[in-house]
Amino acid sequence: MKIRDCMTRDVQLISPQDSIETAATAMAEADTGALPVSDKDRLVGMVTDRDIAIRAIAAGKGPKAKVAEVMSSDIRYCFDDDSVADVLHNMSDLQVRRLPVLNRDKRLVGIVSLSDLALSGSAPLAGDALSGIARPGGEHSQTLH
Repeated sequence: MKIRDCMTRDVQLISPQDSIETAATAMAEADTGALPVSDKDRLVGMVTDRDIAIRAIAAGKGPKAKVAEVMSSDIRYCFDDDSVADVLHNMSDLQVRRLPVLNRDKRLVGIVSLSDLALSGSAPLAGDALSGIARPGGEHSQTLH
């Protein structure tokens, strides 16, 4: 199965100049914990509810702080024609629960979460990926920033 078969296509975007309050509101309305950050037509980062909690609130930043101050700009992504098994393996290695999905022209076409993949019939593989994601540390650890 390919990622295009199980990804979420209707993706809410946020700007790096938007406030974290705007990002949190957009997350609440979309019932998601992560938003891709775009500047014009370029994907420039990802911001998560955890970024807002740890990099903003815990660091003493107020609700008007900019998304650019707390987002992850080291963007990891997958392609819509990648296999589910390959993406789950990469998510485990990278220790991430979501990845933006690009087409081969490098345009954002969706987002895929561990939940999307588990619900697509790949629950055993998703469980293996979760074991890797849940390891302490890793390059996306909030304590590194």
